[in-house]
Amino acid sequence: MILSTTPQIEGHPIREYKGVVTGETIIGANMFKDFLAGIRDIVGGRSGSYEKVLMEAKDTSMQEMMQRAQALGANAIVGIDIDYETVGANGSMLMVATSGTAVVI
Repeated sequence: MILSTTPQIEGHPIREYKGVVTGETIIGANMFKDFLAGIRDIVGGRSGSYEKVLMEAKDTSMQEMMQRAQALGANAIVGIDIDYETVGANGSMLMVATSGTAVVI
């Protein structure tokens, strides 16, 4: 499956549009990660634990979107958009939503 944020893939004309496909993931970060991230806010630096959760959520959402595109008979997704939001009480959950257009190239 070819994935692209652009509306087309150079050298590969789009032969058929299959429709919009999406993937959604909501994942929680536990209190221990919140505590460590709070320390990072004070002393500076990156939060590896949050970055890992963010990457996991993005990858899961992308996989879900690809599965939906394959079910439609597509072999590529163009115009991919990835959105990140916090949801839940006090923003305790992370939501990653991906969308794009499933196509045959």
